[in-house]
Amino acid sequence: MKKRIVSILLVAAMSVSLFACGSKESSSSSDDSKKDSSASTSTHMNASDADGIEDKDITWAKDNSGNTFLAIAEDKGWIDDLGIKIDEPNFDETNAALTALAGGQVDIISNYGTNAPLQEIASGEDWLIIGGYMAQGCMPIVAKKGTKWNGVEDFIGKKVAADPSLYSVTGALLDKGYDPLTQVEWKSYPTSSDQLAAVVKGEVDYAVVGTSRNYEVQQNPELEAVAYQSDVMPWYSCCRMVVSREYAEKNPNTIKAILKTLIRAQEYYTTHHDECEELMKDYMGVDLDYVKAYMDNDHFQISNDPLKHEVMKGWEILGKTGFLDENAKNINIEDHIDTSFYEEALNEATEEYGDENPEFYSNLKSFYEEHNK
Repeated sequence: MKKRIVSILLVAAMSVSLFACGSKESSSSSDDSKKDSSASTSTHMNASDADGIEDKDITWAKDNSGNTFLAIAEDKGWIDDLGIKIDEPNFDETNAALTALAGGQVDIISNYGTNAPLQEIASGEDWLIIGGYMAQGCMPIVAKKGTKWNGVEDFIGKKVAADPSLYSVTGALLDKGYDPLTQVEWKSYPTSSDQLAAVVKGEVDYAVVGTSRNYEVQQNPELEAVAYQSDVMPWYSCCRMVVSREYAEKNPNTIKAILKTLIRAQEYYTTHHDECEELMKDYMGVDLDYVKAYMDNDHFQISNDPLKHEVMKGWEILGKTGFLDENAKNINIEDHIDTSFYEEALNEATEEYGDENPEFYSNLKSFYEEHNK
């Protein structure tokens, strides 16, 4: 990102709407400064967090863009301080991750969208949305190089390789008076790479793919990202942190402690962006250019906030477009969005670490009030 992105919701931006990568210019510039920053925060560890934890062995699904906050917390030893061991099996495809959560093979997911978990809840899965990761994913709308983009209405009458349950797109079309199901020809492909190949071949006019595909797009001279989902619907709630209700009821202290640690990591991210890119390169086992392809993009906005209002808006759009099970009419989606874990974690983190960056924590609190109350 060529511009400064200040904070959490990126410090400045957060008051307006939300988080982001922190200022690159304020990244740690020396080993000593990094060491001092880490040392100062570790002295604030609350031993009671570790004492009350119910689950010491957590399985957390990992996709191909990773969870930056979790990577930071592990790198700084904050997860170890809690006495927790986290296993991160890789699930590149959303369906596989959701199946693993439903079957109890993983305890937490955080990188697999909002629409898919909501659809599973509508179908009867008793899941809770307890936080978030990507508030705006860096999800490109891809076309052949040189294609002019005027707005989401460019999809009308065109072939689009994407899942029509992407409510950020269909909702924007509904708002403009279009019928997204009849006026757009949606095409399904097995993988994101197949979607991009379809654009190159001329089988479709556009493809909408995930954050982790930015590098692949950039490496193809025939393609370009003409827009991003967040251009179509800002702050649409890209990826939610989801657990089963049973897990939440059995492990409330675990969830709160994890969220508190992730909030600390979010603050660190806002002031150490370049360092975090290097960390993610190693964490993901990829080249730095792969990570920079999305982390250096203003559309990549991440936060742990649950974004209750945005999730409810997504549920409403999915209902209007027919992508919720018939059972959805019997469900109050608010019963599946539990903001209490995050709110308690935020209050405690502010009390314990707030002096390190008062503006960050003040903005985080304001954003929470705006998007959840």
